[in-house]
Amino acid sequence: MIILDVARWRLAFLGLLCSLAVPVAAAKPSADPNSLTQRLDPLFEILSGRDAQFSVTVEGQLPIDGKNQSIQLQLTRYDDQAFDLIANHPEYAVSIRRRQEATALALPKHGVVYIGSGAVDSEDHLVPKAIVPRLVGSGCEIAPYLGLLASGDAKSTLALLSNFVEIKRTDSGWTIGGDVLITALENDPNTLQVSSGDSNATIRVAEPAEMAAIDAWPGMRSESIDRSELELHLARGARRAMEVLMPSRELTSAVEHPQTVDHGELRYVDGQRLVLLWGTPEQIGRAHGQLLRDESQRCIDSVLYAFGTVQTVLTGRWFRDDLEKAYVRLKPHIPADHLTETRALAQSLGQDPKTLEALNVFPELFHCSGFALFDSATVDGKLYHGRVLDYMTTIGLQDCATTFVVSVDGKIPFANVGYAAFTGSVSGMNDQSISLGEMGGKGEGQWDGAPMATLMRRALEECSTLAQVEKLWTDSPRTCEYYYVFADGKTNEAVGVAATPDSIEFIRPGEGHPLLGEGIADSLLLSAGGRLDTLRSRVQGNHGKFDAEKSMWLMSRPVAMASNLHNVLFIPADGVFYVANADHKRPAAERPYVRFDLKKLLAPAADNRTAVASP
Repeated sequence: MIILDVARWRLAFLGLLCSLAVPVAAAKPSADPNSLTQRLDPLFEILSGRDAQFSVTVEGQLPIDGKNQSIQLQLTRYDDQAFDLIANHPEYAVSIRRRQEATALALPKHGVVYIGSGAVDSEDHLVPKAIVPRLVGSGCEIAPYLGLLASGDAKSTLALLSNFVEIKRTDSGWTIGGDVLITALENDPNTLQVSSGDSNATIRVAEPAEMAAIDAWPGMRSESIDRSELELHLARGARRAMEVLMPSRELTSAVEHPQTVDHGELRYVDGQRLVLLWGTPEQIGRAHGQLLRDESQRCIDSVLYAFGTVQTVLTGRWFRDDLEKAYVRLKPHIPADHLTETRALAQSLGQDPKTLEALNVFPELFHCSGFALFDSATVDGKLYHGRVLDYMTTIGLQDCATTFVVSVDGKIPFANVGYAAFTGSVSGMNDQSISLGEMGGKGEGQWDGAPMATLMRRALEECSTLAQVEKLWTDSPRTCEYYYVFADGKTNEAVGVAATPDSIEFIRPGEGHPLLGEGIADSLLLSAGGRLDTLRSRVQGNHGKFDAEKSMWLMSRPVAMASNLHNVLFIPADGVFYVANADHKRPAAERPYVRFDLKKLLAPAADNRTAVASP
């Protein structure tokens, strides 16, 4: 509950100030300067809609990436259709200017402004009037309190808050829960100072300045953009960001709803989501969408809209354009049946197929670690293949985490540890005891080849030997720079792969390599920097002692990064694998592993295929 977490309450309150919630007049002098209620009234008026215009400035210091950084935000609302939002940080800057006839997104550090005019999406847009419900969904922790905050009644809100945390008057202001200090300036009733730990902010309410023209951006290059697309991206991105920053119990303690549809089944195993899919590519895509509608939408919002907006601000390029340009180059190398499945998934979700096609390019950005240990390195001689996926827990993909067991007609059945709405693979094992994991490198933009996730999936559904996997990679046009660990539990063999569009190198267990160090007997280790050093030290210190439990320990921090989305331990000879997924507080390495038996999980699909084939 948000009011039990004062630091989050403060962030939520400031977030609401910047969400263009509703109109307000300039603050009025407080009748009683010793009353916190009176001091907060001007800010609650912003949420109440009692007047037409306001301007709020927030300046402060926040700990970001381990160090205090300055931020400045200014929100000015002119009427029910128009506002300005300006955000500045030492490394980036962004301005959103909305008028009734057009919307502009300006990126001053890149000298570019995107301007769109005309109609907007009917549901996802930035019209200031009644915008809060559009920016704060049920997945956000503050959603239940919007009605109270929007009432403009500081007294009622503080009375409710006081039931959970102590509010005390001090010589300089007020403390809430002993963590948040609010200081009011004696001679300035329109200014408050708020601090909590290493964070502090000054909030000022004032009359708005004169409204600038939508196209008045001196010295900046202007680019036209579809206004509906611009506002949809910003609105959905903001809503998803609020969910990730302040997730509600809907996300942190989701209710489990097992479900069965034609050609698909959704189960839960010790809290993890498991989806079984079988049939033709079209049937599989349709079932995927039916079973994971909400999770797929959150995945789309996380990648295309939340992450995409941040990338646009950081690079100065419209992120969706980058993805779609990449997809045009990648598409000729994607099998027709994969495209069919993706389009059926899009239709099932009610999405434009281009949205799902662009989304599935995103794994081209992943970074990871991996290992394979066998024979003398393990207790029982079995091959243990570990795979660490380190990438952006900050965009909320953990809400979409799903283990798939897929049986495509006429192809090898496989397990795919992935995410709702993704049809490719970044971690997987098939029923021929082949397991695969990857690690992203450099070379972004080298996209005239088969997407990494497409090659991974092709290997799972087409290859029954390690030699076949190697041939697939050798013969296929490749993208960017990637490193892989492939393993075969039937033969206790593993291989490391360093692949670029122009070259491919296979690294055998025990072999030394300039990037990986000296070889270790019956071991193959793949990582970088200090994580590789730790991985090597752990393997050398425990050589011959590795079993499933110790192999999972091998993937613990700091081998896994703070951004660790999922860890998988494959034991391909047994057809067994273990999965750990991140949550909103802990990386995957600090979460429990869940055991899956691929052979047993494939039985329902086999039974269904037999039933369909029977006369």
